[in-house]
Amino acid sequence: MPGRRYTVLIADRSTGELRRATISLRAAVAVVATLLMMPAVMGLGAKWSARDEISQLRATRAALQIENGNYRQATGELTTQIQSLEDVIDELGARASLDPAQARAMQELPAIVRTRAAGGNSQANAAISDVLSTSFNSSPEDTFGVLRTLLQGLENRLLYVRRDVERQEALAGAMPWIWPTYGWLTGSFGRRPDPFTGEPDFHQGLDISTEKGQPVYATANGTVASAEYSGEYGNLITLKHDFGLSTRYGHLSRFNARPGQPVKRGDIIGYVGSTGRSTGTHLHYEILASGRLINPLQLLTQPAKR
Repeated sequence: MPGRRYTVLIADRSTGELRRATISLRAAVAVVATLLMMPAVMGLGAKWSARDEISQLRATRAALQIENGNYRQATGELTTQIQSLEDVIDELGARASLDPAQARAMQELPAIVRTRAAGGNSQANAAISDVLSTSFNSSPEDTFGVLRTLLQGLENRLLYVRRDVERQEALAGAMPWIWPTYGWLTGSFGRRPDPFTGEPDFHQGLDISTEKGQPVYATANGTVASAEYSGEYGNLITLKHDFGLSTRYGHLSRFNARPGQPVKRGDIIGYVGSTGRSTGTHLHYEILASGRLINPLQLLTQPAKR
């Protein structure tokens, strides 16, 4: 049987020509078997290819899950940092708040003093505007980048806010807004008759009459510039404050502070007397801004501290 051979006739109908092809049985069986096995081989190949693709998809999915977990952790940390910065900024804003009387008194300060204490809010607002602009222009897929940009912007904003608050606190500490002693006002700032001659005169401060020995208080934080006898002022203490502000306390009976000594608002620096050119026991009190006298009544909002 293996030796049998078969002849296949192929006829061309248009010409009637016949063609013969002789093949062995073994070759015929091999061709038929190959044709029958082709679908199975193709199916196995497709199955192996699908398995490989599924394996790759699973690996990609696992990598994406890890990346998504890291992304969520990172964005969560950034969100927490952003919230913390916002809380700090709110706390700083609350810390800088003044009561209405003090805020009004601060507005009475000369422009040169307020300019020295200016905080630069426009720069801070510009910084946060840049952050918001960057955030809105970012693509939705770039949330992580937007959060980082916002965090950086808030950090910059915090620097501006902290600087502004510190300068405002410094100005509030340097501003003389408590009464320097207890008593009653007997002389105001401005024009008045001279108490000795009756001639027109300009009074450079306030006269506060009270008992001899009554404590005299520093009206703002500062440093003792001088404590000495000074002509018509008698025993005079001059305090130097920040932002070009200074205060004078005249006609003292004695001193309770020495030059170069730092003082806080409410510290006792001397005692009321009647030294120098004085008609009676009282305190003469002056405020100067950049060397120019200003009316103390514009700034006084609180009584002296006991």
